[in-house]
Amino acid sequence: MAWEVLSAIGTIAFAISGAIIAMEEEYDIFGVYLLGVVTAFGGGAVRNLLIGVPVSALWEQEMMFQLALVSITLVFLFPHRLLGQWNRWGHFFDAIGLSAFAVQGALYAVELNLPVYAVVVAAVLTGSGGGIIRDMLAGRKPLVLKAEIYAVWAAMAGLLISVDLIRNDIFLYILFAVITALRILSYTYKWRLPSRKITSA
Repeated sequence: MAWEVLSAIGTIAFAISGAIIAMEEEYDIFGVYLLGVVTAFGGGAVRNLLIGVPVSALWEQEMMFQLALVSITLVFLFPHRLLGQWNRWGHFFDAIGLSAFAVQGALYAVELNLPVYAVVVAAVLTGSGGGIIRDMLAGRKPLVLKAEIYAVWAAMAGLLISVDLIRNDIFLYILFAVITALRILSYTYKWRLPSRKITSA
């Protein structure tokens, strides 16, 4: 049950996230739908490629595609003055999508009996893959490559699930809420991983 619910939440959140970015970049309606769909399903496609699941499996998710299209349509028709703050709305939906898909991706890998490191990778790719593709198509530096903490939260979710610490639906929902909150806190308070900058002499 948790897998289906988190899949729906992640699809809606990332579809909205992609649509908001597209409108910020002044894409036409086709571009808004395209970026929204790619953001919603890009992470799952990349994950499937790496763990050996046919990418065509994505086309079996008819209900998810319908949810994505409805979500994008609602965002496109929503009053733009209320969507003008990407820092408020875009990051919020991105945090929800990251968390939902990280947990969903980890569960997917566990069902395939993959080793711990593969489950963690699946969580990271599912949670951040769509956002990476979205940012690249929009000509932006992907959030996951910045110093700000992003994919670490997805990896943490994957690790907890891979070692059987969390499997019950209730605890999976709690994990989803915690990862979402941590992501929101990390961009609100600018928590950052260590980084080094090379400057030319």
